[in-house]
Amino acid sequence: MIEVAEILRQYGPSYREQFGSRMLPSHQRAMQDIEQCRTEALGGHVYYCPDCDQIRYSYHSCQNRHCPKCQHDAAQQWLARQQELLLPVPYFLLTFTLPEALRSLAHSHQQLIYTLLFRTSAAATQELAQDPRFVGGQIGLVGVLQTWTRDLLYHPHVHYVVPGGGLSADGTHWRRARNHFLVHVKPLSRLFRAKFRDALRLTPLFHEVPSGVWAQEWVVHCQPVGDGVAALKYLAPYIFRIAISNRRILRLAHGQVTFVYQDAHHDKRKTCTISAEEFLRRFLQHVLPKGFVKVRYYGLFSPGHRRRLQQARQCLGAPSPLPRNAADLPFGEVLHPPVVRCPTCGKGMQWVQTLPPKSRSPPKGASALP
Repeated sequence: MIEVAEILRQYGPSYREQFGSRMLPSHQRAMQDIEQCRTEALGGHVYYCPDCDQIRYSYHSCQNRHCPKCQHDAAQQWLARQQELLLPVPYFLLTFTLPEALRSLAHSHQQLIYTLLFRTSAAATQELAQDPRFVGGQIGLVGVLQTWTRDLLYHPHVHYVVPGGGLSADGTHWRRARNHFLVHVKPLSRLFRAKFRDALRLTPLFHEVPSGVWAQEWVVHCQPVGDGVAALKYLAPYIFRIAISNRRILRLAHGQVTFVYQDAHHDKRKTCTISAEEFLRRFLQHVLPKGFVKVRYYGLFSPGHRRRLQQARQCLGAPSPLPRNAADLPFGEVLHPPVVRCPTCGKGMQWVQTLPPKSRSPPKGASALP
């Protein structure tokens, strides 16, 4: 199987030579981490099977959030920590898309524009939901930023999971949303546009935006996604998915990368062949700024409103979430490191020695089999 790491090892040096002076530090670090992931560069451990006389090397993983090999169990672990957000009501998925005319600006000023995209879309949703014609109460939102299309093009948007209802202002009862309906998306998109415009007006970037963008309709979608468990499971892949997984890469030959993607408009699998340089450019434009938080909580789900969330739970007659550890286990969170087993006989192998890293040290506890 062709991996992103292999493409980076082969074509990363020439890419750095050509564009290194203009590359962001976060892009440089992502390239280095993915290239070194699960190799001797990060060190690891040596194990031995006395029955088969087999030796196996377990190299550390890089734990970079953009690495295709380091996100395997993360979604399940995140789900295990979301018990408090489960309410016995229908949930909805809201999607806010940044207009095409703003994408160049977003690409050049990611930290600011992504933050405004989060804040204004969440504020617009909460304001409209307070209207008695819709919900008439305080709602909760869990949002995640995604920046790519399936063929790796730049397309910043935010997904929110929202319960179908909200808590009354006095905290005494739960106001249910109507079945299969949360808010009207047309007024929501216009309110989102106005709030984004007003927020951007306070920055030096406002005059770089074409005036026509404030007159066009902005895209907002809303769809029901089932109960709380189903909604969080729906959202989890968006949180830990990266721009492209290794299994989608079909070929690397003659400086060309071929990968497969699902065409959303025609619901068909298609292939895309581009140069390795273009592949790296597309991949790296989805690397987030260092320290940027891509998952955010608002309203009832924000850390400062968990008391209100407990009031909502009481109004709905919902049980309190299970204590940590007990709640985690059904979702498959690994509480102990797995036993390294012999590839020949399947028995547990004995630890022999630790291999020191040859470059930087990986994050604490970041160990994975090659």
